[in-house]
Amino acid sequence: MIPSPTSPKQNKPVLLFDNECGVCRRIAAWVKKSAQLKSEEPSLIVRPIGDDPEALRALNPALDIWEAYATIHLVMPDGSMKRGGEAVAEVLRKLPPTRWLARSFSISIFGFRPFQALLNVGYFILADVRPLFGCESCGTPSLWVRSIKWLINLPKLVFGRQPRPSVTPHFTAISKAAHPK
Repeated sequence: MIPSPTSPKQNKPVLLFDNECGVCRRIAAWVKKSAQLKSEEPSLIVRPIGDDPEALRALNPALDIWEAYATIHLVMPDGSMKRGGEAVAEVLRKLPPTRWLARSFSISIFGFRPFQALLNVGYFILADVRPLFGCESCGTPSLWVRSIKWLINLPKLVFGRQPRPSVTPHFTAISKAAHPK
């Protein structure tokens, strides 16, 4: 349950995830487990988005429920939000097993953060291919993802769904009764 407007302000970041998406559920379960590895108190709160836009607005008035379903959101304790790859980087910073990796997302070369840029691209791709993993709640795949799905299904279209019988004899176990003694 997302805190109500009358509840005390959160002192930990709140990661919002789509509970209808199998990919999001698995990632959220991993984040929950990782957040509690080295301490009894989790380093962040993992919450499903739910279907109550008002409860989301209690976390942050600018939070739109449909945008939250489309892109990962991390609501910081001060009320600010991080989205997409920036949210993923912040979550990795909060998790004990991935803090070492998360340092790389802060590396800046002449104002450009190359590892953060790679993470942003990786998140963009994952967000687009979620429907390929069987997630109906993620909507219709993008055009480029549909072409990948078509390529994956091409052999099924060409050769049919059932494997064709082989003309090569297969090795089978022969019962002892069939063997002459």
